[in-house]
Amino acid sequence: MAKLAKRTKVARALFDGKNNLSVEEAVTLIKNAASAKFDETLEIAMNLGVDPRHADQMVRGVVQLPNGTGKTVRVAVFARGAKADEAKAAGADIVGAEDLMETIQQGKIEFDRCIATPDMMPIVGRLGKILGPRNLMPNPKVGTVTMDVKTAVEAAKGGEVQFKVEKAGVIHAGIGKVSFDEAKLAENIRAFVDAVSKAKPSGAKGAYLRKVSLSSTMGPGVALDLASATAN
Repeated sequence: MAKLAKRTKVARALFDGKNNLSVEEAVTLIKNAASAKFDETLEIAMNLGVDPRHADQMVRGVVQLPNGTGKTVRVAVFARGAKADEAKAAGADIVGAEDLMETIQQGKIEFDRCIATPDMMPIVGRLGKILGPRNLMPNPKVGTVTMDVKTAVEAAKGGEVQFKVEKAGVIHAGIGKVSFDEAKLAENIRAFVDAVSKAKPSGAKGAYLRKVSLSSTMGPGVALDLASATAN
């Protein structure tokens, strides 16, 4: 524990007094401060001027990060027949119908993304209380209820990130690995911020993007200069 405390103290000292940094400055700082024995994830937190309790202020969407997430994404697909074969050929890790539903009901959730063809939704709907809280429920708004399972599976495997605002008006996501090249991380950050900006709901009032912060998995956070984060 003493070693961890010392590492944390050093990291905080590096970040002390630094705020409203450009994307490039923040990425450099985080990369230099990352000291975990594993490849940490670069995490983004966005504070939005919305109240998601109101339907017209809900923010959700999906973005294909230009340089991927660096994470191996396990994909489950609800499909039958030719569409099941298509999903397997595209690289889906788990494919099924009633059998997959029963596996999930037993508590075995060995996937990070769930995709379904429209005809499978009566089955998938029974899993709402299990998949919903884990943000795994297929949804046509983010392209996970579709007949084009090949494209959906390839997108999930290739760096697609879903986002959904939480109760406090905050969106969190992992958008790359600290080991990525600085320019690639900066590109991912701006792509994500741009996608959230474009998802601004009709009911949002006042300032929409209030604060954007970055951190590594084990490191302190730093706030970005909004102008830098939104520059494309």
